[in-house]
Amino acid sequence: MTTHTTAQGNDASSTDAADADKALKAKHRTMWGLGDYPAVATEVIASLGPVLVEACGVGPSDTVLDVGAGSGNVAIPAARTGATVTASDLTPALLENGRLAAQAEGVTLEWEEGDAEHLPYDADAFDVVLSCVGVMFAPHHQESADEIVRVTRQGGRIGLLSWTPQGFIGQMFATMKPYAPPPPPGAQPPPLWGDEEHVRALLGDRVRDVTATRQTLVVDRFSSGEEFRDFFKATYGPTIAVYAAIADEPGRVATLDAELAELGRRYGADTGRMEWEYLLLTARKA
Repeated sequence: MTTHTTAQGNDASSTDAADADKALKAKHRTMWGLGDYPAVATEVIASLGPVLVEACGVGPSDTVLDVGAGSGNVAIPAARTGATVTASDLTPALLENGRLAAQAEGVTLEWEEGDAEHLPYDADAFDVVLSCVGVMFAPHHQESADEIVRVTRQGGRIGLLSWTPQGFIGQMFATMKPYAPPPPPGAQPPPLWGDEEHVRALLGDRVRDVTATRQTLVVDRFSSGEEFRDFFKATYGPTIAVYAAIADEPGRVATLDAELAELGRRYGADTGRMEWEYLLLTARKA
């Protein structure tokens, strides 16, 4: 009798965990559909995709998966090389934006909804698996890393580009953290993907030939801290979500406004030249 009760309990726990994960992913899907992330991708970080494609030597003979593809910041440049590319993301609205951008450019690739922690692909399915400031936002880092390794063929390349904790975007998240609702149990901060040791630990001995460098994206899109802040308040899902959480507290809104503008100034927005640090890590599946 005890054994039967325990089994029921385990089944219930599994169901509860699955339901919680489904609710969390729905929340993420909604968040990234807020604002206008494609504007961030095209007006601010467009050069990052080609950097990652080049670092991984993507070419016409490759099958490529872009995890957390968004509107195609990496997938479209990868497809330009003649590679066979699949862009996977949790948020259908971003994929639709990417599909339209690819059509306008005359580039062909597949756009498929998928969860980075549960990729809908066979093991060893791709020659190259990439993610540019994408997979870092999946809440459970080890699950995402396991999936990236699983779908990469033996000897295939893995390329990850992520904002560092110390860099501008990492510090933006640190600035917003006191104003945001507490993260769900088990969720990890996105900028940890910009810490080399953290990513090496996630991938473990399943990869070889790891190279990791901290590089800088020069951003000349903004002329003041206020302009940076207002752009992100209008376009960037995580920032919009934080402001929504404190919308009924005008004092806290004003304080966060001031802190984000000051952060922008500290990183050079008022000079018209900001430097945003990221970690570029490449490896081969062992």
